[in-house]
Amino acid sequence: MATETVTDVFEEHRPVLVGVAYRMLARIADAEDVVQEAWLRWSAASREDVREPRAFLVAIVTRLAIDRLRQLGTRREAYVGPWLPEPLVTDFGPTVPDTAERAVLADSVSVAVLVVLESLSPLERAVFVLREAFGFPYAEIAATLDRTEAAVRQLAGRARRHVEERKPRYDVDPAQRRDLTERFLAAAAGGDIAALLALLAPDVRLVGDSGGKSKGPLRILRSADKVGRFLFAVAGQIPDLTTRFLELNGGPGVLVLSGGRPDSTVQVDIRGGVIQCVYIVRNPDKLAAFA
Repeated sequence: MATETVTDVFEEHRPVLVGVAYRMLARIADAEDVVQEAWLRWSAASREDVREPRAFLVAIVTRLAIDRLRQLGTRREAYVGPWLPEPLVTDFGPTVPDTAERAVLADSVSVAVLVVLESLSPLERAVFVLREAFGFPYAEIAATLDRTEAAVRQLAGRARRHVEERKPRYDVDPAQRRDLTERFLAAAAGGDIAALLALLAPDVRLVGDSGGKSKGPLRILRSADKVGRFLFAVAGQIPDLTTRFLELNGGPGVLVLSGGRPDSTVQVDIRGGVIQCVYIVRNPDKLAAFA
């Protein structure tokens, strides 16, 4: 196989490999490291017996991600304040034309789901990602993880129940989410407390990830009053504040800039026409992709 062909095959499957790695690790740099290591192994491997390059490459990435996830476990236990996945700009584009498939991919990369996936074991997480997000057959997942198909089905069932029990139920209408996000930002930046409180559920939650490296709550805030006061305090301390709308983690999101530099990302989840949860990432390490 010529070098160009080897590269072309890998690049053809790169989107799937990055997708698996990010859903496993929830950090772009870690996902890219895993995919780069998979490239090194692919380029050095004997490929004469490889009938299905996609399955072969996904198996490499999944095993590397499981190893990386186990290494990251102790680091996340020492994390300062609430932890959130690194914001991911998502654009499935023409590669995913099917509306139902796009919805599944978007849901599997949402902040709410990725937070729940953190509570799964590395093996359960791998099975969930491969089966629920990408639809891999049980037999193929079993070969990837060196487990029996029966064991994989058991892992899949346990993981699915765990996610369904813990995943919050939110409305997913992108237009409504964008509208509420725009009004939410305008009220917070403009200091309009009445307008802001009207958009927030009484028991709204705010999860702020600063990693101890910028201003952020060290625990989840609950209630419209606490969330509103925190947002006003932060908005008032960001000089030369501007915003840019993006698709983040499969839904509408906002990049907040201070003097043209990334300050934070904001995403909201809604139900019943009001905001139920606000996710804010201010850890500069997780905003590097926006610099």
